[in-house]
Formats: sequence, C-alpha cells, structure tokens
Amino acid sequence: MRQGALAGHEEYKADVAANHPIREISVRHKTMALTAAVAAMGVVAFAAAASARDQIRIVGSSTVYPFTTAVAEQFGKSGAGKTPVVESTGTGGGMKLFCAGVGPTHPDLTNASRAMKKGEFEDCQKNGVKDIVQIKVGIDGLTIAQSKAGPSTKLTMEQVFLALAAQVPDKDGKLIDNPYKNWSDIDKSLPNIKIEVLGPPPTSGTRDSFHELFMEEGAKKIPALAELKKKDGKAFDKVWKSMRKDGPYVEAGENDNVIVQKLEANKNAYGIFGYSFLEENTAKLKGVVIEGVAPDYDSISSGKYKGARPLFIYVKKQHVGVIPGIDKFVEEYVSAKAMSKDGYLARKGLVALPKAEADKIAAAAKSMAVLTATDVK
Repeated sequence: MRQGALAGHEEYKADVAANHPIREISVRHKTMALTAAVAAMGVVAFAAAASARDQIRIVGSSTVYPFTTAVAEQFGKSGAGKTPVVESTGTGGGMKLFCAGVGPTHPDLTNASRAMKKGEFEDCQKNGVKDIVQIKVGIDGLTIAQSKAGPSTKLTMEQVFLALAAQVPDKDGKLIDNPYKNWSDIDKSLPNIKIEVLGPPPTSGTRDSFHELFMEEGAKKIPALAELKKKDGKAFDKVWKSMRKDGPYVEAGENDNVIVQKLEANKNAYGIFGYSFLEENTAKLKGVVIEGVAPDYDSISSGKYKGARPLFIYVKKQHVGVIPGIDKFVEEYVSAKAMSKDGYLARKGLVALPKAEADKIAAAAKSMAVLTATDVK
C-alpha cells in the first residue's frame, strides 16, 4: 500500500510539472523568497543583537596584548568609540574563540604571535567566519632572558635544543631520554647550574615560534638528527616538537609577567618571552646572547638576531559595520603614529616594519582585503 501511495504521489508531481508549469514556478519562487527572507532575518537578527554590544572585543596572544592594549587606549581617548576590551588568552586559545562563530557572543579580533594555521582557517570557514583580515603589525624577537644577578650566558641553538628536548641523540646517534641536568653537562663552558627554563604552554603562539625558531634549528645542527631528517621527516619533526617533562622545562602559563617575576626571584632560572617584556624590564633582566647576537631593537629589525618573528592581528570582517568602530580601530593600529619606528608601539617594545612594507600593509588593512585558503599553510 505504501509503495503504491508513493508511486501515486510521484505521478502527481510529474503531472503538475507537465500540465501546470506556472503553479510549479510559483511554488519555486515562493520557496526562494522564503529562503531569502530567512537569510535576511538572520542578518537583521545579528545586527539587532550586536547593537546591544557597543564595545569591540579582542582576544589572543599575550605577546601582542600590550601593543593592542596601547592601541585600544588611544582609540578610547580619541573619542572614536569605547575603549575595546582586550583579553590575553594565548594565540591558540584566541584562534579557537575567534573561529567559533559570527555574532555578538564571539570576539571581533584576535592577536597572534604567529600566522593563522591551515586547520584554524578551516575551522573558521566551517563555523561561518568567512571573511578574515590578516594584518602584520610588527616584528618581535623571541628571547631567552635571565636575572641581571645571574651568570652571563651565551647559547647556540644546538645547546638550547639539547637542554630542552625530550629526547636527544647519544654518542652513537641513538635517541635517548634527555640525560642533561646542568647546563655544564651540555658544554663545560656553560654555567654549572641546574637547567631551569620557564616558558609558555602548548596553546601559546610563543611556544610554536620557540619550536620553529630555536628547537628545529638546533636539531638541524646535530649530525644524527640532520640524517634523521633526510630519512624520516615525520620522525625528525616529532623530536624537535617534543619538550622534556622531567622538570627542566616549566610551563609557566600565558602571562609573561609571571615569568618576569619568577626570574627576579631565581637568579639561576631562564625565561622565554617576547622582546617587549625584556625591554620593559631591563633594570631587572638581561637577554641571553644567541648564536653570538644579543636581542635588541636593531639586531631584531635587521634580522641578525635569529629569534625574530612577525606579529599579527586578525579581524572578523563580518563584524565591521555591525560592532561600532572596528574599521576606525584598525585605522588607528596601522597608522604611522602607532606602527612607525617613532610611533607609540615602538616605545612599548614593538620592532617596526620597514616603511615600504608598513605602507603596503596599511593600505590592505584599510581596504579590508580578506585572507584566502592559499594564504595559509
């Protein structure tokens, strides 16, 4: 009976299509109109709900946090709008919040101490965050710092890797659990003190940058690991991405100021954070010389210091014109008075981009040029 009824229904549909085309077109138009109306209602609903939030919300990197906070304060003072709310959640945590969706319950911008990853871009797209604007705001030097009261230290990338990797090659090139307890165990020229390095957790963009700029480069300089890279790239990647968990590396959270305080309290400890935090605490801390180069503004800007990295903000274009002031906030961020070598962000420790690059980025930011799949790795 059911099959017969279904067949009869299909015959009826065919009859309508053949003998009553106007009726079918009318139904189709009504359906299309209803769909368009629902979509329009969604946009209106977002706009109406968003109007209840008249303050920009920003999340993300602890490294970029002080720079974005400075721009937010300047924006508020200028009368362009309410001072934006800036939260330090770490780059990875910020990306999760940013990519979770569109609407007033989701942040408008996120700070990042590395570029957006392919997987994060795909999460954004999946959750309806379609139009993302990437803005490179400056350069940072990822530093290893210590108390001014501690022993002056010069390190190579290889020595940093040997101090902090979960596994290292033995004299025969076989991977073993890291046996080094003191810095002098790695090289007799290094201080005879316990290895203790305070650094960011896996959710931090600073942690990602540290892996790529220090750990991977250090691993490449060890003959046994260079050979492993040729034979098995995935195995090599696992080695430099794995930090030891037996005490010498201490995850100190997303707040870099906590690391600064702990370095003050322990003259034999070392900490990993962005150059701006070292710059703000030069009365208490000093930077470790890496590969013969000390971290300072000029060495980072010129590229001589190998721990240099770009810093970014990401803007949710779908919120522009809905959450008040986003476009004006971006204009303030990329202005010469903020981003230039003589700007107020440089006084906060941000290393300025070359003028030609900064001008190009400012123009792209003002036009809200969106990120595409081919732009992300």
